[in-house]
Amino acid sequence: MTNLIRLIAALLAFSLAVTVHAETRVPQSRAEIATGFAPLVKQAAPAVVNIYARRVVETRRNPFMDDPFFGDFFRGFGDPRPRVQNSLGSGVILSGDGIVVSNFHVVGMATDIRVVLSDRREYSARVVLGDEESDLAILQLDDASDLPHLGLRDSDRVEVGELVLAIGNPFGVGQTVSSGIISGLARSGALTGQARGYFLQTDAPINPGNSGGALVDVNGDLIGINTSILSRSGGSNGIGFAIPSNLVAQFVQQARDGNDRFERPWAGMSGQPVDADMAGSLGLSIPEGIVIADLHAESPFAQAGLEVGDVITHVDGLAVNSSSEMLFRMSVAGVGATAQVTRMHGEERQDIDVAMIAAPDTPSADERSLGRDSVLPGLTVARANPAMIARLGLPLSTDGVVVTAPGPFGARAGLRKGDAIDRINRARVATTADVVDALRDPGRWVTIELSRRGQPVQLRFRL
Repeated sequence: MTNLIRLIAALLAFSLAVTVHAETRVPQSRAEIATGFAPLVKQAAPAVVNIYARRVVETRRNPFMDDPFFGDFFRGFGDPRPRVQNSLGSGVILSGDGIVVSNFHVVGMATDIRVVLSDRREYSARVVLGDEESDLAILQLDDASDLPHLGLRDSDRVEVGELVLAIGNPFGVGQTVSSGIISGLARSGALTGQARGYFLQTDAPINPGNSGGALVDVNGDLIGINTSILSRSGGSNGIGFAIPSNLVAQFVQQARDGNDRFERPWAGMSGQPVDADMAGSLGLSIPEGIVIADLHAESPFAQAGLEVGDVITHVDGLAVNSSSEMLFRMSVAGVGATAQVTRMHGEERQDIDVAMIAAPDTPSADERSLGRDSVLPGLTVARANPAMIARLGLPLSTDGVVVTAPGPFGARAGLRKGDAIDRINRARVATTADVVDALRDPGRWVTIELSRRGQPVQLRFRL
């Protein structure tokens, strides 16, 4: 009885104190209050599924197998052994024909995926689009039709204090529902694997197995995909994170369009959040936005007239206060769209339309892998262009030829992925063909001068 009284009080307080969006419906009678969340759960739970995924990986018994020197001595020994990795998580059905969203860390690289509905129906599934950085994956169920599914709510309209339910399969015990509120917005950072960006924060318990499950509002609409917790013990301590539904909508759209990898707009820009110490010198009354520190010549922001030193405060009317928020807003807009960017240029505030484009793959990357006639076989290099800079996460000023894969011999010589090669044996390197030629017959000694994250490095080895 005490729990029921607390629930009634929370619902009444919510309906009186919080200004909700027009579609929100609060309990209309004592009978509706007494039933709690039961009608909402009956509506939403059938669209939340359990996901069982596995992949086969090969491990080597001998650690010297890939070594360029010792590998010859151990050739034929320590054959690869297959090992099965299993993962358990949740997912949400978003269409009647079997489009399901889950976390990349649940289904990414899986060779066998089985999806089980709440009514025990089972389907095999395949990943049609996945992105480790966003930790999202879109699945297609085989031979599915007329499935229960959830609608997507505009996550930008979500407010702190709203009641929410988290539905998933924690610890593999079966479908479970937990309740809470939205306790924070615009949370960013590396939370799960490579996931980074903008998250909704909730105190609804999210435990292992809840990953990929639904975070729904009081109308049964999806507002986020549960992805991780902040915990020292591994259990839920009241801080959970969900990927907003607006980003999920962009993933679904790209999957529908036939993309097999997520394409996010390229900013060609780097910046830093404006803090209290910087605000005064930038002519701002309060700390807000991000100040542009560097711009690539091909950046759409540069093409639209923005300059180094400008402060970007809003994208499409929504505040941005970190690089991850900026990336999220651009990703939600999508490639091919135009975003309205608000900037402060001195004391002047302007709204500027910026085209959302993919990183240009010009000039041609001309990626090449060195063959057996090279002193570093397996080394792969490419011409630095905006697409390659974005792919490798390199500084915007990177130019010339970059290492995309060092190969076993290159790694042993000290080369790393992302290194920008300047000279080989004092000869200037301008193209990938220059690298191929320089390493075909370099002489007894090889000296490679390169730039690593902006720092000069010299490698020298004897053949």
